[in-house]
Amino acid sequence: MNDYILYFSLTLGFSTLFSMGGIGAAIALVPLFNVAGVPINLAKAIGLFVNTSSTITASVMNFRRGVLNVKATLPLVVAILLATPLGAWLSQYVVDIWVKWLLVVFLLTSGTLLLFQKREARFRFCSPVLLAALGGSVGIISGLLGVGGGSLLIPMLILLGYNAKEAGVAVSMVIPFSSFGAFATYLSFTEMDWPLLGVVTIAAILGGYLGNRIMHFKLSPAQVKKLIGLVLYLLAAKIAVGLLT
Repeated sequence: MNDYILYFSLTLGFSTLFSMGGIGAAIALVPLFNVAGVPINLAKAIGLFVNTSSTITASVMNFRRGVLNVKATLPLVVAILLATPLGAWLSQYVVDIWVKWLLVVFLLTSGTLLLFQKREARFRFCSPVLLAALGGSVGIISGLLGVGGGSLLIPMLILLGYNAKEAGVAVSMVIPFSSFGAFATYLSFTEMDWPLLGVVTIAAILGGYLGNRIMHFKLSPAQVKKLIGLVLYLLAAKIAVGLLT
């Protein structure tokens, strides 16, 4: 029971935090669950379902507010939906330690883009071909690592001219599809802990609701970027220290 309380609390806290930027919490929960004793592939599968649960909550809220542009995000959705299961399948053939080092690089890259990206671009690049290529690349990486990809997709969209809130809304539409596709792939070669999955799913839905409301009504885009970037740096440092000791 104490373990379930721990996993519920971690999922609720990080789902709330990352939903503020439209990002699924798997990028934080996968290494944390693994450190707590959950096997890496199981941690990735659970983290991906957490992403699905929290971001679909945010997507529904964004759709009801009329701020979700479904047509504009369709190239991202299709590309990442196709690419993420491929990355998840490839993860079977990659040594765990290299997956963890790749996750450190992923975290540092995403955090750097969020923390040090300059002011908003004057032009927005929204070519469907470019968005599809971006979605495909991020999908393979996110499937391999067992994360939703939002933490890399958001800074890339910001580089293309979106502000942090716009990028967060767009990614909240994409991540449920990519995360569930990768989750289904992990189920094919991972034994699932269903009670644990149920506990963290409830926490993820609550976190997605709370984080989305805070993002829209309490925080500026700049604050969202800096907050998530800092958390990504701290997680990268924690994982790297664990690998080196």
